[in-house]
Amino acid sequence: MKKHNYSAGPCILPQEVFEKSAEAILNFNNSNLSILEISHRSKDFVAVMDEARALVLELLGLEGKGYQALFLQGGASMEFLMVPYNLMNVDGKAAYLDTGTWASNAIKEAKLFGGTEIVASSKEANYNFIPKEYAIANDASYFHCTSNNTIFGTQMKSFPQTNVPLVCDMSSDIFSRTLDFSKFDLIYAGAQKNMGPAGTTLVVVKEAILGKSGRTIPSILDYEKHIKAESMFNTPAVFPVYASLLTLQWLKKLGGIAAIEKINEAKANLLYNEIDRNPLFKGAANKEDRSIMNATFLLENEAHQETFDKMCKDAGISGINGHRSVGGYRASMYNALPIESVQVLVAVMQELERNV
Repeated sequence: MKKHNYSAGPCILPQEVFEKSAEAILNFNNSNLSILEISHRSKDFVAVMDEARALVLELLGLEGKGYQALFLQGGASMEFLMVPYNLMNVDGKAAYLDTGTWASNAIKEAKLFGGTEIVASSKEANYNFIPKEYAIANDASYFHCTSNNTIFGTQMKSFPQTNVPLVCDMSSDIFSRTLDFSKFDLIYAGAQKNMGPAGTTLVVVKEAILGKSGRTIPSILDYEKHIKAESMFNTPAVFPVYASLLTLQWLKKLGGIAAIEKINEAKANLLYNEIDRNPLFKGAANKEDRSIMNATFLLENEAHQETFDKMCKDAGISGINGHRSVGGYRASMYNALPIESVQVLVAVMQELERNV
């Protein structure tokens, strides 16, 4: 039976990416070597890294605008540390918007480097909305936000105008919707949502903001060192970078971010319409802040949970259980999830309604 993979991450990837990755594990570029064993300094892999970095900037519309794309390691959690290390001025401060678990973790790391001002938070409402009214101090080294909150199912629909560098953790919605990415000075994202398998992290940074903190940065944590080495300062995550390149190629062939945005909106509308229509379910996040990537919802009557869980399992629906912080269910509808999978979930929800 086909599985409908709603896992929040590592997540579903396009079928052709699985197939090409599998081929490369056995024989990469007809070299009779596996992608898992080739040198990261080999001509074949350097070409992979160069194309992946260039394709990132192309898809985001940032070519020739002073940005560099890096493939690093350590996940978004490492970027919680690297961002303040590289951008927070000595004896300075940074501004943070607290919209969920990962934003909170980023704030915790930033406090190790200087003053950290939380401009707004939705913590008291269990992060079920995105704060809208807040001020960002002009003397902050940067403003940090999280565009999409996987656990709570909220997403920023707009971003503030600031007089300081704008930094965004886009781990769970990068490449999923059209934005003016030139508004951001630094974007980072773990690969394992919309871009590839776990193991590599994308950083897109405007070079002009670097080298101004006044602090000494360990080499492995210095963005400028990684830029100079073209993401080869240390051995990169060869296979995850290759799989990410395949996913970026798939996205470009599909029509880029504008094309996938229409598909993602159709999937989200289909599911949210059913959540709102079906009397057995209710959404967990504020409607105006609902994520098109991660739909969180609850049963009105938990007595139906065992029945609904079995129906989902029988239909081949996988990875739909909600995070313990919210409970209920979480349907992660990343780029590669086909709308047919959403149709199956909606059909199961409607069948539950008919049978109880």
